[in-house]
Amino acid sequence: MSVGAGIGDLLVLKEGGLFICARRDGDIRASPGSGEGFYSSDTRYLSELSLTIGGCSPALLSTMTQSPYEAVVNLANAAVNEDGGSPLPMVLSIRRMILLGDRLYQRILIKNHSGTRVITEMEIKLEADFADMFEVRGAYERGLRAPTHAYNSSANEISFIYFGEDKIRRETIVEVIPPGRAGKDSVDGARLRWAVELEPLQSIEAEFTVEPSLEGERAQHHSYQSAREVVASKSREWLSSCTRIDRGSAGLQSILATGVNDVGALITPIGDGEIIAAGIPWYVASFGRDALLTSLEMLVLTPEPARQSLVHLARMQAQTDDPYRDAEPGKILHELRHGELAHSGTIPHSPYYGTVDATPLFLMLASAYWRWTADRDTMKELEPALDAALQWIDVYGDRDGDGFVEYLSRSPSGLQNHGWKDSQQSIMHADGSPAEGSIALVEVQGYVYMAKRGMADLYRALGRPGRAASLEAEAGELREAFNEVFWMPEEDTFALALDGRKRQVRSITSNPGHCLYCGIVDADRVQSVAHRLLDREMFSGWGVRTLSSRSPAYNPMSYHNGSVWPHDNAIIAAGFKRCGLPKETQTVATALFEAALESPDSRLPELFCGFDREEGRAYVQYPVACSPQAWAAAAPFLILQALLGISAEAPAELLTVQEPALPDVTDHLRLDDMRVGDSHVSLDFAKTDSTTACTLLEQPEHIRVSIE
Repeated sequence: MSVGAGIGDLLVLKEGGLFICARRDGDIRASPGSGEGFYSSDTRYLSELSLTIGGCSPALLSTMTQSPYEAVVNLANAAVNEDGGSPLPMVLSIRRMILLGDRLYQRILIKNHSGTRVITEMEIKLEADFADMFEVRGAYERGLRAPTHAYNSSANEISFIYFGEDKIRRETIVEVIPPGRAGKDSVDGARLRWAVELEPLQSIEAEFTVEPSLEGERAQHHSYQSAREVVASKSREWLSSCTRIDRGSAGLQSILATGVNDVGALITPIGDGEIIAAGIPWYVASFGRDALLTSLEMLVLTPEPARQSLVHLARMQAQTDDPYRDAEPGKILHELRHGELAHSGTIPHSPYYGTVDATPLFLMLASAYWRWTADRDTMKELEPALDAALQWIDVYGDRDGDGFVEYLSRSPSGLQNHGWKDSQQSIMHADGSPAEGSIALVEVQGYVYMAKRGMADLYRALGRPGRAASLEAEAGELREAFNEVFWMPEEDTFALALDGRKRQVRSITSNPGHCLYCGIVDADRVQSVAHRLLDREMFSGWGVRTLSSRSPAYNPMSYHNGSVWPHDNAIIAAGFKRCGLPKETQTVATALFEAALESPDSRLPELFCGFDREEGRAYVQYPVACSPQAWAAAAPFLILQALLGISAEAPAELLTVQEPALPDVTDHLRLDDMRVGDSHVSLDFAKTDSTTACTLLEQPEHIRVSIE
């Protein structure tokens, strides 16, 4: 079985703030909607990078991704001329090595496998359109734009230069390592050419680099090998900071290794810190919701992304009321962009705050980070931001004072919907008509409940018992009102939302599954909510759909109205576990792990289509899903934590393993050096028949491990 074509079939590499989306042969030939290109800071610095030998594109033999930052492509020539002029196909092997470091590096090795001399030419064609990512995505279209100029600064260097509407000079600098030569094309492109004259079994090596530059700034130049050593060292440092997971089945090991490498690759420098970018190619940027949820999923692996995300988002917290950017004091950002359109004010993403859930998620992650680390210094640093976020919930999040948090977009250039299902038609009534007015989403009330409960525990630890007590009371009032107002007794589940007239938006969706995770659902309703999530209209066999297949708005190929999202399912699985539903937890976990095993490199994409699972067939790919994508890459770790029943209370020096169950895809698993507070815990899990046993491998200092 195999998954169909889409963005997931591109060659994707990322390192730091740079990433490349190329075809499997290493070429970039950008076309509308393809996402192909070499990017930095929301700008496409190369829109074409195409290789020919003797005027023909070589044939692809294999593509191997060595790591998130390096790939090797093996090619063969289509036809070349021997010494006497006759065409010779398939006699040259072409090894194309692609590396991302401080810039893009390409090294090409050509070897003659024939018994005669070969004379030909290798050419690389280059173009740079400097398109803003919003243009690449098709989210913004403009007419005339400033031209791009190419010029030679030396015999071995050529540059493309662009002055944007934001008055910033952007430059793509291509440097050829001799004996090649660079030349300006007649259409303001560029061509790099190497003469190829090879005796039998002789080889030749060519190398070039591509550097993106803002305002003439240049990075320190490294050789291919030294650049490789620098990024390899960073990768090893990331892996060493994470819990080591091994002894599992080969399939599970592949899923987890891909996930940890993908999240590591998506960590992106910003200011003097880092944040997990949302996904490649469309969302290599700071997204509050994505960074927070991904960090939450990753806590069993490492708490550091959570700390970095919390600190960065606190610094970017809104201070003023700005309708154009949907900002209000205390609100956590939705999206921060660094391209021409954001810098010029053409779009409001500098940053844009059109999200209703990032602020309670910020509080949820802060309390979860506290439980895993007992990091008092960071919590004290964040305390003003936590206070401001709570105030936003009560003042701006609930403008009508009904006790529920709602959203209503105020920006003419912003999003209509502010939850995680933020596409235009994602919040629909049961008859398929759009919900209008201020929208109170079901999962957001769960997030607010969990946030206030978590903040109560944290504030009590920080010496604020009065504030803690008031937050607990507010959470209790919210839970009571929520279960009364959102419940649909004839459907045995919760409404998707309340609209501006306080009517229930009665669509059957995956959103109530998040409420199970948050603990806001009354105990006598848990089983019926779980049953609805796993009935045939909601569960595709590959996961829980975003929308019931019985809805008139259902479309299994849509973004939010019938597709399956791995992170959504991970939260649902964790909710099942929290509510004492082990069978249901395993059902969702097995579906997602099996979906991952059907994917290239065992990588879960951002989403896939919601068609029913058929025997012997893989899931249907959503063609423009980000891959890798942060919260999908991290989803297996939240699922694993849920299955194994792991919870941390570092302030109480306690780690609990409650009713562990290994996933169906393995009988054994070992976790080494899992960080809890200042200690590290190693656990071994083994399955016998239907029972999973957990063994503590070594008693850690300062942490008591309770296996229940």
